[in-house]
Amino acid sequence: MSQHASALAAWLASWDGQLDSSMQVFVRLMRHLFLIIMIVYLLVCMVSLAGKLVHLLVIQGGVLDFIAIKDVLTDALLTLIILAIVRTLFIASGFDYALAFLEIGFVVLVRKLLLLETIPAETGLLLVLGVVSALFFGLIILIYHLKQKWQKAQNSLVT
Repeated sequence: MSQHASALAAWLASWDGQLDSSMQVFVRLMRHLFLIIMIVYLLVCMVSLAGKLVHLLVIQGGVLDFIAIKDVLTDALLTLIILAIVRTLFIASGFDYALAFLEIGFVVLVRKLLLLETIPAETGLLLVLGVVSALFFGLIILIYHLKQKWQKAQNSLVT
């Protein structure tokens, strides 16, 4: 009876190992598929942004009104968000990964601030988003400063 139990345990362990490796392969394939989709989407965003810029500069003779600038800026920020997301897919360091998402959050907040209408009813929301985006910006600057300081300290220890 114990022979059957040990054989069953060995079979379950090998099956578990095969399942783990199959799932790892599946997750890697899905990651690559997502990466390809995001790169294609990034290219579409860049082509759309370039088309709008050409339209504004060539066809309209470079005359930019507030609405046109706002439209181009929000599209540029969306393109920047997609670019940052694609860039994070290549980051191996957890620290740099977290910093990249902090930067993405900042750009998303700025884009939201641009898209909101400046009417009295939205004043509270604009204020809160402005304060939060300023805090994000301050955190990003602080983290970059601390990261440079840590790298200098590590380099001085190595040499």
